[in-house]
Amino acid sequence: MTVAVGSDSLVSPDAAWIERLRAQLAGQLITSDSVEFDAARAVRDIMLERRPLAIVRPATAEDVAEVVRVARAYDLPLAIRSGGHSIARYGTIDGAIVIDLSDMKRIDVNPLTRTASVQAGNTSGDLAGPAAVHGLALSTGDTASVGFGGLTTGGGIGYMVRKYGLTIDNLLAAQVVTADGVIVTASATEHPELFWAIRGGGGNFGIITEFTFRLAPVPQILGGLLMLPATREVIRAYLEYAVAAPDDLTTLADVMLAPPFPFVPQEYVGQPVLSILVCWTGSEEEGERVLAPLRALATPVADLVSPIPYPDIYNFTEHLTHPFGWSIRSMFANELSDATLDAALDALRDTTSPFNLFHLRPLGGAMFRVSPGATAFAHRHQRYFVAVIGVWLDPNEDESLHQGWVKSLWQTIRHEADGVYVNFLEQEGEDRIHDAYPPATYARLAEVKRRYDPDNVFRFNQNINPAG
Repeated sequence: MTVAVGSDSLVSPDAAWIERLRAQLAGQLITSDSVEFDAARAVRDIMLERRPLAIVRPATAEDVAEVVRVARAYDLPLAIRSGGHSIARYGTIDGAIVIDLSDMKRIDVNPLTRTASVQAGNTSGDLAGPAAVHGLALSTGDTASVGFGGLTTGGGIGYMVRKYGLTIDNLLAAQVVTADGVIVTASATEHPELFWAIRGGGGNFGIITEFTFRLAPVPQILGGLLMLPATREVIRAYLEYAVAAPDDLTTLADVMLAPPFPFVPQEYVGQPVLSILVCWTGSEEEGERVLAPLRALATPVADLVSPIPYPDIYNFTEHLTHPFGWSIRSMFANELSDATLDAALDALRDTTSPFNLFHLRPLGGAMFRVSPGATAFAHRHQRYFVAVIGVWLDPNEDESLHQGWVKSLWQTIRHEADGVYVNFLEQEGEDRIHDAYPPATYARLAEVKRRYDPDNVFRFNQNINPAG
């Protein structure tokens, strides 16, 4: 049997590797003749149709290590999947063994030390509930279905980033399976260079099977959706206020066409709105005072902000947990000109999908106060994260049409870019990977790659070539 691997190589596997895995694994091995195969290879991307060589759902870190050793012994490519949200579509690869971590779901919360041990198959929503029982939380992904593996190794810009920093800023240790199939612990005192690299350097250096996080005391938040009419003046005022607000206020916003949700008045459906997700971690009284200027920017289309448990913030992004198609271009920026805001509003008037949007995140706060060299996520100074996102729900739609809309707006605004967030990169080429890492950071990552994965076993990612 000859199996295509990506677009540039062929593998002729011997059945012996299958028998070895079947004999050694505590978890599940799914091959093309398994009844679960089609369901197991599916991800949230409705446009993705790939056939991996096999899918392994490990039960333990030793399972993961054995798959790596088998792949090395038989020269088989490996792809790694945590939550299946890979924007660049690296979680499922033609002709590769996919290590699907979704069965590794153990979570241990210690309320006394305010820490949590979280296996890599968990999602942001999986941790939020058990942590909230103890009045604790971790700043994680935008939707409940975002997996910890990709989120954390890329950085983790979450709902409380201005108060508690990135997800990686709260990472204390990680259990890592290296390219040699060895299980190690990475922390500030054990394999410190590896620990530095996995905090922002993506999946280049090993497969993380378990994380140990520091949790924050968050008994409740003032959170929810504030929707305003979208004009250049409203967007500008929001950006300037949100980036300078007290650290307890983290927001993210979409300039979009108002959807036909029950809380949207009929006269606003299909009109441009600024949809702001609010997360305030301080006292309710102070939060109402801080939010007042945002509410005063314009008469709200909808105001669903109220005191809620932290896990309830995911109710506002539940629709994003379902399958859809996407095209994305993104950047960090220090300033956004009036011309950029006007271009976004103009693009929505000629949109290819009613779900397309212009995504904005004011940053700062605790994220700024970590040294750029402390982690491989080095873009600490920029004021905003910006993304142009095309979204569609029908796999029969013309994907190139939506991609064209995204790329057109992106080309208009990209001159204001100052770096990019690696977790929001598609497969955009080597130059864009360098945009994610300043030269000194990239050079250090390449050296860690040389030490821990000199043969580039872990290459289905925003790949960093080993030094030398």
